Amino acid sequence: MKINTVFRHLRESLRNILRNSWMTFASVSAVTVTLLLVGVFVVLMLNMNKIATDIEEDVEVKVFINLEADEPAIAKLGAELESIAGVESVAYSSKEQELQSLIEDLGEDFSLFEQDNPLYNTYTVKASDPKRTDFVADNAAILDSVNSVEYGEERVDQLFTFFEAARNVGIVLIVGLLFTAMFLISNTIKITIVARRKEIEIMKLVGATNWFVRWPFILEGLWLGVLGSIVPITLITLGYSYAYDLISPKLQNYFFSLLEITPFIYQVNLIILLLGTLIGVWGSMMSVRKFLKI
Repeated sequence: MKINTVFRHLRESLRNILRNSWMTFASVSAVTVTLLLVGVFVVLMLNMNKIATDIEEDVEVKVFINLEADEPAIAKLGAELESIAGVESVAYSSKEQELQSLIEDLGEDFSLFEQDNPLYNTYTVKASDPKRTDFVADNAAILDSVNSVEYGEERVDQLFTFFEAARNVGIVLIVGLLFTAMFLISNTIKITIVARRKEIEIMKLVGATNWFVRWPFILEGLWLGVLGSIVPITLITLGYSYAYDLISPKLQNYFFSLLEITPFIYQVNLIILLLGTLIGVWGSMMSVRKFLKI
């Protein structure tokens, strides 16, 4: 394509946007609202996925060792735990260490148990895949010298089910919003095409190719998508920065956190801009292909 032709298509697409100012405003507003909703859902989903990953990675199996087990039996148990398929790490903690942890967490009142420690020696077992925690726990429970195994089975299963369902619902909502935006832009371009049908017919009669006619509309859709992404990018950048500064200090005592502002916010902004461009171009192409049939 010649450089003069490229500039001609650019001028034509910008002229169409200015000429149909009200339709442009309506289309950009629709895209803005849609991309804002998509951006909010993307921010929520990615942070939820981060929190879910943090929580899943924190799921561990606590193996309580029989009180009568001697050091060779404890060492043998550790080796057997490490040999279970799907085990990532095994950490030993004596009952004295367990009591110290209990005192640190719940207060000095529990120091009374130092003379007669009722706790168990334990192994903390971590699965390489959090979803295989139940498999690891079941295999650990049948080993010799094991008194009991705990990992919060019901809560862990419910947690995994909830996060999986939330991820699926989020994806469906985002896809639905994107198709809505494509539909809105497509209809806007269709109205523009109807108003310029005679002009297009004349262009075809004098030998204009299909792509020569298509390009101004495709570029027009691209501008609509880009313009519609400006407000969402601004609002989400400011909103997430404010929310991060507000929420992050409150999560310092927990084992999960929000995604850092940078580079996360730049990645989200890039996603919004690309989505705006994509839905604008795609909506225009579908409108031209199906409506004009050129």
